[in-house]
Amino acid sequence: MRSSLLFPRIKHARTVRAPHAPASSLRDRLNGTCVAPSDSLVEYAAYIGGKKVEALGIPDALELVRAHNATREGADGFVWVGLHEPDAPEVEWLAEVFDLHPLAVEDAVKAHQRPKVERYDDSLFVVLKTIAYLEHPELTATSEIIGTGEIMAFVGPDFVVTVRHGRYCPLSEVRERLEDKPKLLSRGPTGVLHAIADHVVDKYLHVADEMQAELEEVEAMVFADVSARDISRIYNLKREMIEMKRAVTPLQAPMSTLAQRRMIPSEMREYFRDIVDHLARVCEQVESSNELCNSVLQAALARSNALANEDMRKISSWVAIMAVPTMIAGIYGMNFTHMPEIDSVYGYPIVIGVMVIACSLLYRGFRRNGWM
Repeated sequence: MRSSLLFPRIKHARTVRAPHAPASSLRDRLNGTCVAPSDSLVEYAAYIGGKKVEALGIPDALELVRAHNATREGADGFVWVGLHEPDAPEVEWLAEVFDLHPLAVEDAVKAHQRPKVERYDDSLFVVLKTIAYLEHPELTATSEIIGTGEIMAFVGPDFVVTVRHGRYCPLSEVRERLEDKPKLLSRGPTGVLHAIADHVVDKYLHVADEMQAELEEVEAMVFADVSARDISRIYNLKREMIEMKRAVTPLQAPMSTLAQRRMIPSEMREYFRDIVDHLARVCEQVESSNELCNSVLQAALARSNALANEDMRKISSWVAIMAVPTMIAGIYGMNFTHMPEIDSVYGYPIVIGVMVIACSLLYRGFRRNGWM
């Protein structure tokens, strides 16, 4: 997915471009082979003073915001661009517009990254794993319970570029909530980053609660009087637990460092620390659920072995009972001429009676010992 022209062009842009490039030079640089986002573009907008401002395109929105910020001491304007699974030329185009670092651009195109927070010059690159609980009628060996994706966010002094991979955890809800509350938008790009991270962690809490309910249902199934022996369902739940753990646990350290970075305004740090607290709660819940799932799996295996042993005892008991008449019938089936009981009038009923009494005594003994 990495374009052979991507990194040379970006490096050239980074060396010749001023922080606030004039409109003419910006348009001239965008007349190359890179492609503006089209199908992958979810939405873009310029925000000034907590209000949405109409713009003809992404470069015009950025120029409008930078022109506004240049006339004010407290820069309160920024651009937010949202993409969904873009191609490399589209991200390359945005890299030239916003002067994004080539290494971060490569990660955004390839996806499948670990949760992390990295700083490039005056911007941050944040990777968040998204998870979603998939509804299913009942837990089976092939049930999909957890769906995963990624959100990459480029956060600069006057822009936010979000790249989402996967169909889970869309950000339209976050954008609408921020647009309805200008006070939240006035916090700038770091306020948008906080809203996105808070939205993702809230999804973690929801999925963790749903997984806990699934685990309790499986636990009740294992210890039921008539226990299901399909261990593959528990293995499937265990696999989904591990998938969730991989998405949630690695994010704890980057989020903790994010709240302490100098690029985060002091008034926003307490909000990020609140996210860290919520994330710690999720990690603890996921860890405890994972340990409980291990215990349930061990209990299910022990229960399955106990049920198998119980079946073997029943089979062995019936084999022992049937061995008595088989042995007697085998003795009298040898057809010897001189056998005392053969000539007796009461020989047949006596033999049958012995069989019935012996089998009855064996059956009673096995029932008393719990084998049947």
